[in-house]
Amino acid sequence: MDKRIHFFSRHDVIPPRTAPELLGIRGRQANQFAGLGFPVLPGFILDAEIASEIKPGLLKKDLALLLEKCAGIVGKKYGDPQNPLLLKVVISSNLVITVYPALHNFGLVKSTLEGFASWAGGDFAAQEVLFLVRGLLKIKERIKELEGNSREGGEIFSRITALDRLLASQGSAREGGKKTAAEYMDEYAPCFPEGFFDDPGEQLLTALEEISRMLRMDDQNDRDTALLIQPMVYGNYGGDSSSGDFFSRNAVTGEKKLQGRFFRGKFNGADAAGQDAGQDINKIGPVYLEQLQKIAWTLEDKFKELRQIRFVIENKVLWLIDQRPADQKSVQADIKLLLDLAGRKVVGGDYAVKAIDPLRLNEILHPVIYPSSVKDLKKWAGGIAGAPGAAIGRVYFSTEALLEARKNALSRGKDGRFILCAAASFAEDVKAIEVSAGVLSSEGGYAAHASVVARQYGKVSLVAPELKIKGKKALLGELAFAEGDCITLDVPFNGEAAVYLGSAELIEPDPRESGLPELVALSKGFLKNFHVRANADTPRDAALALSFGADGIGLCRTEHMFFKADRINVFRWMLLSDSKEERGKALADLQVMQRNDFYDILKIMADKEVAVRLLDSPLHEFLPHNAGELQGFLDYLTNVRKLKVSKAEVLARIEALREFNPMLGRRGCRLAVSYPEIYAMQVKAVFEALYKVRSEKIEVRLEIMVPLVMNASELKLIAYGKKIEGFDYTGIADIEETLRAEKKAKPADYRIGAMIELPAAALGAGEIAKYGRFFSFGTNDLTQTVLGISRDDFTAFMPDYTRFDLINGNPFSALDPRVKELIALAVERGRLTRPDLACGLCGEHGANPDNVRFCMELGLDYVSCSPYSVPIALLAAAQAELGRGEAAARKI
Repeated sequence: MDKRIHFFSRHDVIPPRTAPELLGIRGRQANQFAGLGFPVLPGFILDAEIASEIKPGLLKKDLALLLEKCAGIVGKKYGDPQNPLLLKVVISSNLVITVYPALHNFGLVKSTLEGFASWAGGDFAAQEVLFLVRGLLKIKERIKELEGNSREGGEIFSRITALDRLLASQGSAREGGKKTAAEYMDEYAPCFPEGFFDDPGEQLLTALEEISRMLRMDDQNDRDTALLIQPMVYGNYGGDSSSGDFFSRNAVTGEKKLQGRFFRGKFNGADAAGQDAGQDINKIGPVYLEQLQKIAWTLEDKFKELRQIRFVIENKVLWLIDQRPADQKSVQADIKLLLDLAGRKVVGGDYAVKAIDPLRLNEILHPVIYPSSVKDLKKWAGGIAGAPGAAIGRVYFSTEALLEARKNALSRGKDGRFILCAAASFAEDVKAIEVSAGVLSSEGGYAAHASVVARQYGKVSLVAPELKIKGKKALLGELAFAEGDCITLDVPFNGEAAVYLGSAELIEPDPRESGLPELVALSKGFLKNFHVRANADTPRDAALALSFGADGIGLCRTEHMFFKADRINVFRWMLLSDSKEERGKALADLQVMQRNDFYDILKIMADKEVAVRLLDSPLHEFLPHNAGELQGFLDYLTNVRKLKVSKAEVLARIEALREFNPMLGRRGCRLAVSYPEIYAMQVKAVFEALYKVRSEKIEVRLEIMVPLVMNASELKLIAYGKKIEGFDYTGIADIEETLRAEKKAKPADYRIGAMIELPAAALGAGEIAKYGRFFSFGTNDLTQTVLGISRDDFTAFMPDYTRFDLINGNPFSALDPRVKELIALAVERGRLTRPDLACGLCGEHGANPDNVRFCMELGLDYVSCSPYSVPIALLAAAQAELGRGEAAARKI
């Protein structure tokens, strides 16, 4: 046997000493498949050393021996008139993408035609003759092209085109061409050497010689391409024959049950398309099913991934035709498979954790769209993803309209899904976002108010700068819709977002059944000194965060507690009061509300850190923004508070609070300096809650965060107070001490810290650390103040900057290098002053895997993100930890 020819079967694997590149990609795959010991078709490879140098006379003897070996395994003989073995020839290049045709049905000649047709049918035999002819005509066409013979090449091309039309227009050749297989042989015989359809041996040698000639001419003198030759089997060959295609487990749910179809009496699934829907693969029969299950799950164990498998049963004998990675599969399926492998010790837990892209977890945290359900819907594509997922609902352009429509729908038992559509959102819109399916806005981007709130509540958010709203109508590109129309938002975690006019079908996630809790637990097992906390402002958020694996709360935004409908007007009353007495009454009401919220949150987060950020938002976010809200506030003052206040007075007070640049105005700790009673109320509320929880034998590690700190003096004042001539400023520590004395309680271990969100604070971190025991980096504002870019307005010019490569990515998603530099500087200076200074990053930057890796490398203690992003950050952190361990091991 020529050493350049290699036989393989389930019992004969080509040895490793054969250079893999000599076999080509398809040859290597076939040999690998054979090495699994499954019922694969035997075959042989003419390697790259001989494929372009074939001499039929020298090859004839070896071919005869190889075909006898194949016949002994398959049970059919090449050239047998009654039960002929047919062959396929695959041109096996080392290029992933090739232009070579599929070549099938060698051995189909006049003497074997009747026998083949008796098994597969005359119409099918005619069709297979046409496929044989087409493949070799493509070889001839390529040869003429390489020769530069355009006239003859054009004639061959015309024949191929006619063949394609004939094959595409019919369920079988017989129906379309009204000719028998023998008639087709006679018709196309002149295209080939004399006797091509008479002798199967000469047919194969003629074809191989022609293919070899093409390879020689087609710049293959570097011997880069092999030829793979295998028997063919058919799912329509005889009585008990089938074909099928299936996944090794459910590709959507991950259930360990084969998913796919099989077709009785059909050559393959494509052959049955439009005629036969096939049957569930699990109904194929116990003997075959057991074989297929063993094969499928052995493949999963070997390749450690979900596989797609194609098979044929020919005359009661099962043959595997192909197996490959499953391209279309859900992350849930991958998680379930990896957990299964880890549970059976096929892989380690580290392998399972490293195998999942953290961002893919969005698929099981948010709904996704059935692609087929939107193919007929009008579509606009683009925009900026604010919060991923898919949402369907009737669109309304104001909070009032949406809430009223929802109330009516629920009272009548109608669809209660809605989408808020507005240029931007404010504090009073939170209640609409909370009950809606999603929010569509035009201003801002990933860090805009609408996006942040949507992520907090697990809603979908899309920012579409092209959105134009006029009254109760909106225009998005060429997509027009009116209030009450149904739209669908599709915001994938990667890829282009879209808005559809109409209702799509959704795949609703169920994280509990997805394997996510087990993956989270596995991930946390690899984390030692790093934690993931959650941004949680309500008891609901806190409980949700715990269920997703959060190790505490890194950011409790106390201003969000005032967004509820029954609280916003109380807060407005407090802000617009013109006397300390009125403000004191409002604060007393707010203190009860906040104390109750803090109590529930602290109790849920037993024995975990809870960082409570004191009031931060600019005051303009809480004030009425339209006539309806203003009237609602006036009604509250008149009917609830029994105050006589005119509309003009209220408008004057609102105007007095107006600022030209509120994001850098009187907000954060600056509010506490001007209105110390506001922070005092919040501090009393949180310590009242703390001591109530402790009285129930529940320990909580409380952190009080002071926002927008500019220098050490600000933090010192707010934390520890100050006495000046004629005025005493009571600090957080003094308030706690007084309250503790009143309650006769034991001291609680709490920490006061600063939110580092200004460059001045980062530069002055060494001084600030004298008065704060922890730093929390608020990277949304830090990014704004370092780069001088408004998170709400940058989308207006960002496309232009992207076009000219002036900025790398979205700085409100991926930390800018200069922001990173300031964080690193602040950590270094802060820990020089206070070595045990705790440091964390809060905000949606904390859910970006690259940012998580940076935080761990820098030595931060935690990141904090929305509850729905906690699993993403945990998985990213575990992968980073494993990566660090591997890097350290390599150095050793």
